[in-house]
Amino acid sequence: MPALTRWFIKSGLAYFVGALLLGVAVALSAVLPVPPAVGALAPVYYHFFMVGWVAQLIFGVVYWMFPRYSKEKPRGSETLGWATYGLVNLGLLLRAVGEPLHALQPGVGWGELLALSALLQWLAGMAFVLNTWARVKEK
Repeated sequence: MPALTRWFIKSGLAYFVGALLLGVAVALSAVLPVPPAVGALAPVYYHFFMVGWVAQLIFGVVYWMFPRYSKEKPRGSETLGWATYGLVNLGLLLRAVGEPLHALQPGVGWGELLALSALLQWLAGMAFVLNTWARVKEK
């Protein structure tokens, strides 16, 4: 299994655990008196679950298992693969900080951090597609 695949899958597992913990915290905020910041974590829960866990698991398995690009570069560009990994994780971490802060202080400039987060995640998606597209072919 390639190192990049291991990083995607292990990071995905970490986000899965984090998403489950956030899900419990957000659910408890409905029945317990907790600070408002806990309720503001709901969007982070969804991003950790869908992008952090599901997308990264898919990225890792696709990088590893899809048909070869060529004999010289069986998985396409390793550099582009690592760029995908870095961009998606940086975007997720910025989202985890910016989302609750923007919900609690909407006029302070946290929206720009969210926009940067979304841009980084979009760039990661485009890098993934660019690196994978040619590997989707008929036998």
